[in-house]
Amino acid sequence: MNIMKLVRSDYLKMLPILVLAFYLAFIPHQGYPYLVHLDEWIHQSCADEVIKEGHAVSLTDPFTGGTRMTNQVVEVGFHLFLAVFRQVTDLPWLTIFKYLPGIIFMLTVLAVYILGRRQGFGWEAALLTCLIPTTVGILGPGFLVPVALGLFFIPLSLFVTFHFRNWGAYAALFMFTLFLLAIHSATAIGMITIMIPYVILNLRGNLMHSVGMTAAMAIPFLIALPWLSDMLVFPAARELLVQTKGVVPYVDVPRIIPIYGYLPILLCVIGCIVPVIKGGKEKYGLVFGLLILLVLLAVFFKLSYGIGMMYYRGLQFMMLMMGIVAGCGLAAIKDLKIPVQLVARWKLASPLRNIGYVLCLVIIAGTLYTAIPVRQHIPYYHMIDNQDYEAFVWIKDNLDDRYMKAILDPSKGTPFTAITGKNVYAWLGAYPIASDVKAYGFLGGGSSDTAFLEDNNISIVYSRQGVNNPDLTEVRPYVYVLKEVELE
Repeated sequence: MNIMKLVRSDYLKMLPILVLAFYLAFIPHQGYPYLVHLDEWIHQSCADEVIKEGHAVSLTDPFTGGTRMTNQVVEVGFHLFLAVFRQVTDLPWLTIFKYLPGIIFMLTVLAVYILGRRQGFGWEAALLTCLIPTTVGILGPGFLVPVALGLFFIPLSLFVTFHFRNWGAYAALFMFTLFLLAIHSATAIGMITIMIPYVILNLRGNLMHSVGMTAAMAIPFLIALPWLSDMLVFPAARELLVQTKGVVPYVDVPRIIPIYGYLPILLCVIGCIVPVIKGGKEKYGLVFGLLILLVLLAVFFKLSYGIGMMYYRGLQFMMLMMGIVAGCGLAAIKDLKIPVQLVARWKLASPLRNIGYVLCLVIIAGTLYTAIPVRQHIPYYHMIDNQDYEAFVWIKDNLDDRYMKAILDPSKGTPFTAITGKNVYAWLGAYPIASDVKAYGFLGGGSSDTAFLEDNNISIVYSRQGVNNPDLTEVRPYVYVLKEVELE
């Protein structure tokens, strides 16, 4: 009896689901020992700067040095989190960025299970949440970035508000909102957007619960307003009133749909119908939360009105909610049964009597059969190779503080700073800027312009395309230092 109870329990189902979640999040780092995405290298550099300076506010720019990072404040909590995690565990950064994304995603999937279990579709929602893809454009659970950590708090916040109506619940929601504002404000806005329908549904019959939820989510915004107003609130307000110049092609919605999968989308549609049959404020809250996200994304995609960051990262929130609602649809299919009269008349075999289980297994098998290979073949870029990494480590270990600024291919500038802790003349972000063009011109000319190096206080040249400058000494393959360096 105990064995059969264990077999039927959710716990045995959740074990392979959590393994699947970890594996799908691990794919971007599989077979590559270094950080993958530009944002990962940036976050490592900022976390190192937090450790170096002993605080997380108004950091010195770790890439160019001397200036303060103004845009870092919107993700200050994430850099502080990474710095504390690094100090507490004493794990190498390469290990943290390779394995922690999978662990965080497992916790997100577990939070979805906890949320869905009370609604009757726990493991189903957890399984379909695993299908959130990770791409270069929209990021995702496979990268150690703020939005991936923020996803964990959305189902957790929904669970707290769905099942608790006391000061403890509102305090928890307050802390979740405040933390999300500190690590990734777009996720905080996304969470509140998803919660709005449930707040409205409770206005009738449970007014105080709506007031409590509203206060718990609004007060953190008021606390953070002095820091976020110039960088987030006012720019976001302007974006709402002005058409954007266009949608970035690599985060185009139609390109995400086949990656996410057509079967999960079909299950999501079925899940949207379930509340009409079964009712319940919680289920309506989930469905309408998803629909609001879809409307906002559709308006931005078709009419180019809306907050750009909410569009680029909002796709992650949308797919999280789609996974939860699709779990509701899969559970509805699983519960289908052929009427007893028809079973007796048609003399159906035992497995066919519970047709819902058969359909459920077929859908799961078909979904995983198509979804896993698609995610295995999503392309990811690599910013450095083994030769670059070994050279950067050598620079860190062998060049002292007299050599603090380097020029190299701007596309490798971010990893260079993250590994060596030294500044760079140029590093390539989302788009090239003037310093990037100058750096490519200097390196393409054989690094021969000594005056350029002296004017910009550059003492290290890393170039794999040849150097023709008698004022540079090769101290290691591809690594050159300026003779008789005198720092300002």
